[in-house]
Amino acid sequence: MVIPCFIFCLTILPTVNLADYDDFSMVHLAGLNLIELSNIEITTVSRKAERLSLTAAAVYVITNDDIRQSGVTSIPEALRMAPGIHVAQINANKWVISARGFNSLFADKLLVMIDGRTVYTPLFSGVFWDVQDVLLDDIDRIEVVRGPGGTLWGSNAVNGVINIITKSAKDTQGGLISVGGGSEESGSGAIRYGGRLSTNSHYRVYAKYFNRNDFVDANGDDADDEWDVARTGFRVDWRPSDEDSLTLQGDYYDGDAGKNTSQRMPTVIGTTFFPEEVDIIGGNFMTRWVHQVSSESNFALQLYYDRTERRSIIFEETRDTLDLDFQYHFNAYERHRVTWGLGYRLSSKDSKGSFSITFNPLRRNTELFSGFVHDNINLVNKRLRMIIGSKYEHNDFSGSEYQPSLRFLWTPDERNTIWTAVSRAVQTPSEGKTDLRANIVVIPVSPPPPPFTLAPISASGNKDIDSQTVTAYEMGYRAEVSGRMSLDISLFYNVYDDIINVERVPGGINVMLDNILNGETYGGELLIRWKIRNDWLLTTGYTGLQMQLHPNSSTLNQSADNDFEKQSPHHQFHLRSTHQLPHNLKFDMMAYFVDTIEITQFMQPTVHISSYFRFDLRLGWRPTTKLEFSISLQNIFDDRHLEFLDVGNRFEASEIERSVYGKITWNF
Repeated sequence: MVIPCFIFCLTILPTVNLADYDDFSMVHLAGLNLIELSNIEITTVSRKAERLSLTAAAVYVITNDDIRQSGVTSIPEALRMAPGIHVAQINANKWVISARGFNSLFADKLLVMIDGRTVYTPLFSGVFWDVQDVLLDDIDRIEVVRGPGGTLWGSNAVNGVINIITKSAKDTQGGLISVGGGSEESGSGAIRYGGRLSTNSHYRVYAKYFNRNDFVDANGDDADDEWDVARTGFRVDWRPSDEDSLTLQGDYYDGDAGKNTSQRMPTVIGTTFFPEEVDIIGGNFMTRWVHQVSSESNFALQLYYDRTERRSIIFEETRDTLDLDFQYHFNAYERHRVTWGLGYRLSSKDSKGSFSITFNPLRRNTELFSGFVHDNINLVNKRLRMIIGSKYEHNDFSGSEYQPSLRFLWTPDERNTIWTAVSRAVQTPSEGKTDLRANIVVIPVSPPPPPFTLAPISASGNKDIDSQTVTAYEMGYRAEVSGRMSLDISLFYNVYDDIINVERVPGGINVMLDNILNGETYGGELLIRWKIRNDWLLTTGYTGLQMQLHPNSSTLNQSADNDFEKQSPHHQFHLRSTHQLPHNLKFDMMAYFVDTIEITQFMQPTVHISSYFRFDLRLGWRPTTKLEFSISLQNIFDDRHLEFLDVGNRFEASEIERSVYGKITWNF
């Protein structure tokens, strides 16, 4: 009872008069202003800056203050704050993250970007979350869009888009040093310095390192999933003239991610697990030029190069990606705001397989050509707008694809916004869906006695696989109920065709990937912000999801619908409390509830993962405006719990433990 009583006392502490606070506290209290939160400018929904309250989409923004006050140490953990997003951790270095269903380790219906640089891999059209990292203090905001974004961003933006946007170099001048450590993250440190090259050019450089301890398995033993990464990078922002701005930035990382991996061997029955470390190495460089043609038009040209290397016992891959993106924005007549653009991407893979997993071919180049047009039309005196557009892509797997959308936005007054949308989005096949061959398990095929004749059960890709599509129907309502309360409701109904799942090969024991499912998903998200006092903000959110999938009548796998239907929780709930206390103390509380899920593994019993309630606390103290001490407690009511499993049984899952983490940050 000690911890609950402590929490309760801190929560109801009387608030002292604001006049007793120093200037620093008043600055941070301004971050709790609901009007300012609704007026945050975002760019992900329409590729140009617009107010959050006036977007015709389901959007949530995680600010820099949100990240700092939550006490999280990684981007995946920060995403738990967004409604409509399911975040689950498999082990110390792997997460599954999806929007509105279809979650798995290789989830392929969520597009993720960092500063406009797409970070998904064509290997499986998903994200390796163990290498998506930046200095958290340099993040300006994370824009989370639920619902299709293919009209602007193309394939992968089927159920949502996450755009991680860092601060400009001008906004990170001076130095920063942070050090931390705790029970799970044994040690971390970061240093960053920003300066000025000339009157109109600024830079920053940074380096960071962390080491995270092993989680535990079901028996409480170390799970051999230790994780450590060193990373460094830079950014330069230059304004050579009033009309032009140029950004140069790059990163490099090197680390290891451990796991208890599964190795299939041609001479051993079943599956053998053993610890291994996956080498993760990579770097990227991006440049972006923005030119203001006139007061009503501008264009942006962006080029980036990305190189990633993953080396493990069962699979190695080196991938080089070159991406070119151009967009032009202008006002046509008085009612039209038009944005159009062109894009090209080249991805080159060089891989090495094993008996467990390989790809055919091992070396492959893929190209993607794209173009889009987007028109924001003012229909009635800035009260009613129609947004219409489409994107065209040509890829090496399915050929030409179109992704149109139609949206309406009605603002009857300054406090209320109603929007509705219908969109089509496409998930094009990936290399993993077409080129894969994986030996799932080795079994005896001759009768006893030994020696047995052994043969593998394998899963293979399908060169004739089609794109997965969704037609999404959405509507939403935002309101400033009062000066102290805001409301955001989003509802959706999605119709999916040609969903890819495992199909049995006729007359054999092997399986292959094919378009064998159709179905519908529906649900909604609710977000309420309540500013109880000038120094106390509550944010609560609810996510509801239902999935009804149907195997095609011709498929031999009539139980395939269970694989996806039960892997995403039907209900999620979160509550966050941010409370400014006297003497520059900040007390933050985060509570998360995730409903029961079930994971069906191939040739394994279905695993029931119980619902769990996660409770985190953070206490921060700033003795000066430049120095902060903080301590965070995570999962304080649960010594350990399981959140997800790898469906393919490629490595063992771990249980997430209770943890404590302390951090010191000094700005100079």
